[in-house]
Amino acid sequence: MVLSAINDTLETPAKEKIPSGITCILIFSIVFFSGCAKQQVLHTEGQGRLMEVTGYCGCSTCCGWERGSWSLLKLDFWNRYVNYGKHSGKTYNGLTAAGTTPTEPQAGFFSVDSLERPWMIPTRLILFPWYFLPEQGTIAADTKFYPFGTRMYVPGYGWGIVEDKGGKIKGPDRIDLFFESHEEAMQWGRKKINVVIEKP
Repeated sequence: MVLSAINDTLETPAKEKIPSGITCILIFSIVFFSGCAKQQVLHTEGQGRLMEVTGYCGCSTCCGWERGSWSLLKLDFWNRYVNYGKHSGKTYNGLTAAGTTPTEPQAGFFSVDSLERPWMIPTRLILFPWYFLPEQGTIAADTKFYPFGTRMYVPGYGWGIVEDKGGKIKGPDRIDLFFESHEEAMQWGRKKINVVIEKP
């Protein structure tokens, strides 16, 4: 009796293969719930340190540079020069104090943003493939308290890394967030927000 049951089990055909659509959904779920997108879900308001948060961009108003040099009668108007501070007159290269290119955070494909705005998935994949992976933003802070490499989560902005500093960004409760445009920085304005801090 037992032997016949075992033989019946062995003779049954192998189970059908999992359809490729289900495989894709399983892979997406594993990456989504174990990757960078999970970080955005874990941190909620009410956690972290209350900080005064402002925005800035790479424009001449925010970063203190001007077009052309007076020593060349402004004929080299395509060049940019620092117009105040100890680096006044030196060429402005647009890099952060840590020597990196400032960036605004991008949610990436495997993120909560893809679930909240699924209509943006084709645009992100076809027109902006470099936004496929999530990218952290640039934060300016007082490096006496937050050294370069410190990660912070700012609600409404996302994850960022301290890569810059500024003359007016002083103390442990003050940070500045990088935006791609001056309009976005002004829209952000000045807020008091609980910021999650992960020191290196």
